[in-house]
Amino acid sequence: MPNLQTQADDPLDDFTPRQITLDDATRVVHMAGSGPAVIVLAEMPGISPHVARFARWVRGAGFTVYMPSLFGRDGALPLADEGAKVFKRVCISAEFRAFGANVSSPVTGWLRALARLAHEECGGPGVGAIGMCFTGNFALTMMLEPAVLAPVLSQPSLPLDDPAGLEISPQDLDSVRQRLEREDLSVLAYRFAGDRVCTAQRFAAYEQALGSRFMARVLPDGAANPDPPPFFATHVPFPHSVVTAHLIDEAGQPTIASRNEILDFFARRLRPQGSGS
Repeated sequence: MPNLQTQADDPLDDFTPRQITLDDATRVVHMAGSGPAVIVLAEMPGISPHVARFARWVRGAGFTVYMPSLFGRDGALPLADEGAKVFKRVCISAEFRAFGANVSSPVTGWLRALARLAHEECGGPGVGAIGMCFTGNFALTMMLEPAVLAPVLSQPSLPLDDPAGLEISPQDLDSVRQRLEREDLSVLAYRFAGDRVCTAQRFAAYEQALGSRFMARVLPDGAANPDPPPFFATHVPFPHSVVTAHLIDEAGQPTIASRNEILDFFARRLRPQGSGS
């Protein structure tokens, strides 16, 4: 598979950048591939080479990737100082709710509109979505859009000030729960055991809210890449990013097994001949 370099800026030249206007807001969405749509939401501090690598794996599994630029410099290797500046800007942005539980970030409305558009353009039963870290819970809130059938939450980290809090309003959470039951759907979720921002308390809160529909996966800390990019080494000095910065790209690794499970989850839900949850 081409262009899996993760030690320098990624030119993203095998993606097509597209200006998409929805709900009176225009964003760049990097697109690639063919088949049913999967929306890949970048972790902090943006679309890094590791995030792009994951998107290429999704593309290679037979999907059309929609990767919206939500923050940061697209393709940038996550450096410590630059990443910290992005983090501070996003934390005070009106589009995101970094602090305070029981509220959904406004940007999720735009992302639901993107899911509708992606389904119209790509067809199939519906759309997959994966959120990571800062965007981790967004894939769950996106289930308010009927087109979203396969949500994945990778180390959902908001709200930052409440380890047991959920970044979704109670009303939205209840609507999602009812939909999961009504349509026999599931939510996949991942974290490392020692993650200090995506905590065991947070996963327990999800499990209490969603019951058996919440399929939690907790990886041992020893499964994490010990040499992540500078932003993570400096500001996230613990196992955190399951399928990106802390993934070990070797056969037999737990993080690779998690990646494969996610791709299989998308395939079962989004291909017309698929079945199961």
